[in-house]
Amino acid sequence: MLDIEGTTCPTSFVSDTLFPYADTHLEGFLNEHREKNEIQSLIDEAWGEWQADTDPSSKDLLSKALRQNSSEIENICSYLHHLIAIDRKSSALKDLQGRIWREGYQKGELCSSLYPETIEALSKLKQKDYVLAVYSSGSISAQKLLYRHTTNGDQTALFSHWFDTRTGNKKESKSYSDISIAMNIPVGNVLFVSDSYAECNAAEKAGMRVLFSLREGNPEQDPSGLQSNQRPQVSI
Repeated sequence: MLDIEGTTCPTSFVSDTLFPYADTHLEGFLNEHREKNEIQSLIDEAWGEWQADTDPSSKDLLSKALRQNSSEIENICSYLHHLIAIDRKSSALKDLQGRIWREGYQKGELCSSLYPETIEALSKLKQKDYVLAVYSSGSISAQKLLYRHTTNGDQTALFSHWFDTRTGNKKESKSYSDISIAMNIPVGNVLFVSDSYAECNAAEKAGMRVLFSLREGNPEQDPSGLQSNQRPQVSI
């Protein structure tokens, strides 16, 4: 089971291409599609998250929004931009980002780049009958878009399972237990690869084997005792 950012795809593509694209297209997308029930439901979900958000900066932003005579879209965009800036894992935001990216891919304005060895390595594992799964903070829709629109074509057929934060927080061990049940695979038979120590630690506590993705350019460079791809000792 694989994370995406910093594991199969450079963090720079996500931080320098995908996030800014969604950020700049957010308000226009919501204004264009707000009459659709699913988009209004996501706006309502984001409002609910905002009202329950205990972070002081989020609460201050909400107080200012309620005092201003701004439209609902302008207000909710201010909160979503705030979440993007602080890298908050919001399910409503991730869903909206995925929808915006879908339009970008369809228009040819986005094309995802994977690490050079990713496709070959995953293809070899697939040929050896390993079950490949994705668990990323990005929505399942966004995950599939990224693998469908790579510079080497559609790679979605490599994967059998897809999971995002609607399954559970990536830093909580229960999420990994739930995923093993959903895949019908014993938790100890799953190897999880991620560039996040907290995620690897949570998966390990659940009983999974883990491999820390240590790559140049990743924010985290210390496996802190976890096995990493720089000193792999986990056989698969």
